[in-house]
Amino acid sequence: MIYGTERVLKSVDDPIWREYSPEQIQVMKIIGKHGPISSGNLAIMQGVHKSAISNRLKKLQEKELVQAAKSGVDQRTKLIELTKKGETVVHQSNEVLYGYIEHLLEEHVEEGEVEQFVKTFRKLKEILKLGEEDK
Repeated sequence: MIYGTERVLKSVDDPIWREYSPEQIQVMKIIGKHGPISSGNLAIMQGVHKSAISNRLKKLQEKELVQAAKSGVDQRTKLIELTKKGETVVHQSNEVLYGYIEHLLEEHVEEGEVEQFVKTFRKLKEILKLGEEDK
């Protein structure tokens, strides 16, 4: 699955995917999905060292895509959140990616196969959720 994701991302030919790295877009998507989040939690979710996240966040802050805000609970903790510009970039990257995948599917996969894949994928998602609850 990881190989497929990397291959798709490298195949997408759009200015947004040339301007931002897949790792930067993934960071913004995580922030967008989970709301304000600490850099430590971002590192865990991406499976990288904190220094890698710090570097990515620095670049994203320079591009005014994310910003740090103090936590309401602990003033020492800074939470990272998307700016409006960051939200727009995430939305655009999703649209480009979905369009590319749709194009691939139209040419190579029949509608029934897509429906079966989605059904299987949803089932796998539920199984994985159950596994997480058992921990």
